[in-house]
Amino acid sequence: MTWIAVVSIVVISLIKIVLTCLPTGAVEWILRKFETHSKLSDESAAVSLGGKRLEGEDKRRVIDDFNEAVFIERHYIYPGDEERYLHPQNGADPLVIKTRKGKKDVTVFVYSYEDHVDVVKQQKKKVVAYSVLSDSLQKRSMAAAGS
Repeated sequence: MTWIAVVSIVVISLIKIVLTCLPTGAVEWILRKFETHSKLSDESAAVSLGGKRLEGEDKRRVIDDFNEAVFIERHYIYPGDEERYLHPQNGADPLVIKTRKGKKDVTVFVYSYEDHVDVVKQQKKKVVAYSVLSDSLQKRSMAAAGS
């Protein structure tokens, strides 16, 4: 019985040491798996605004602005309320970014307002909504709405 206690203490101690001393690459991989506002890449993303596809410098600028946006808060979506977030009543034409995350297709809708930017990520039937701050995305959307 004493051996069982000693072996379990040693095993638990080894697990604790391994988990607290993970290399930086492993920690970053784990964090990327669970982050809400993940970074986008130029190669795998298709950006459109109002049905018109953005290419070249415009596309790169939008993706850079999205990646540099500051996360504010995540919004809880009640079951059955997904459509309200995907197509808000007071929202103008969103920036639509279609990309891949691993093997899954992800569609990101970016709705800009005067004081914040709402981001809605749709992955099959899973919908995640959150707010970010990005002056450049807000200005771009207001300029597009004005023209």
